[in-house]
Amino acid sequence: MLSRLARAQAIKTSLRAPIYRSSAIRFYSDDSLSYDEFTSKYEKEFDGAYDTYEVQRILNNVFSYDLVPAPTVIERALLAARRVNDYATASRVFEALKHKVDSEAQYKAYLDELKETREELGVTLQEDLFKEEEK
Repeated sequence: MLSRLARAQAIKTSLRAPIYRSSAIRFYSDDSLSYDEFTSKYEKEFDGAYDTYEVQRILNNVFSYDLVPAPTVIERALLAARRVNDYATASRVFEALKHKVDSEAQYKAYLDELKETREELGVTLQEDLFKEEEK
């Protein structure tokens, strides 16, 4: 009788859902990377991107950090987007950049730096596409 009761109790406790305590802290920005390491890491990742999903995933990771990516990273992102024939993503890189920078002057500096690449790849800015709607 006692063994049946002990067995029933053991089965009851084993069927209960385990209790997990969340002791892990999530770090969304990797503070261990310096700005130069960050830049070289994402330049390499964009060079190896093989489809639209991969380019967009890497872009999401780049813009999730608490810093503005270097112009070389943006250039590699544009090249990767055009390589996989995704014009919309190439155009939206500049929209994301516009929201990420601190000031309009900083955005203009990025545009000036990337003007040659933009013209070579045929990427039009949103401001240029919808000039009439802004007025």
